Amino acid sequence: MVAKLLVVEDERDIREMLTFALEDAGFEVTEASTSERALSLLQDGFLPDLLLLDWMLPGASGVDLARRVRQKPELENTPIILLTARGEEDDRVKGLDAGADDYVVKPFSPRELIARIRAVLRRSGHAISTEEMIEIGALKLDTSSHRVSVKNETLKLGPTEYKLLQFFMEHPERVFSRTQLLDSVWGHQVVVEERTIDVHMRRLRKALEPAGLQDYVQTVRGSGYRFSDKPE
Repeated sequence: MVAKLLVVEDERDIREMLTFALEDAGFEVTEASTSERALSLLQDGFLPDLLLLDWMLPGASGVDLARRVRQKPELENTPIILLTARGEEDDRVKGLDAGADDYVVKPFSPRELIARIRAVLRRSGHAISTEEMIEIGALKLDTSSHRVSVKNETLKLGPTEYKLLQFFMEHPERVFSRTQLLDSVWGHQVVVEERTIDVHMRRLRKALEPAGLQDYVQTVRGSGYRFSDKPE
């Protein structure tokens, strides 16, 4: 089923760029340039599968809009992603407290944004097309069949390495600490030592090595790990 997105962005060029990239990725996009226009659409019965809100909107901000959306019973569980130039922790917390499920800091790549949207939709239980592929560089991951391939050659990964790879490919270019990886991949209820992460990262690199993609797994000294097809 095609996911319906409501994009609320006041800058026309950015809004058009987002709409083009999202429609190209297979989403159905409805646009609004203000919080007031977005609320009008919602009050008229439009029920998107996800809202993509710019933080800095004329009139009511994206954070204000997120709060108002969360007050509507029919939208209280609808995923919300904030687009923001505010990278400080206090601002991120403010956005999440307002009801946002995730945030993307400007400037961002359309590829990263699309991966984050798909990840949030999955967590919300939205059924995404069974043909969906996540692609980074030469690497392809099919979330329906759990196959990982390069140039139609399948790579063999263990179940934990597959989970790590899927998480990284849904969050490209971001650095994650070992603790964040433990919480996101293993879950809060599982007790695992942090050094276990290093073991599985070595296994993931080894699985990617036959395709020459082991350098996609990058160690960021003192911080954790990043997944990227760009050289370190």
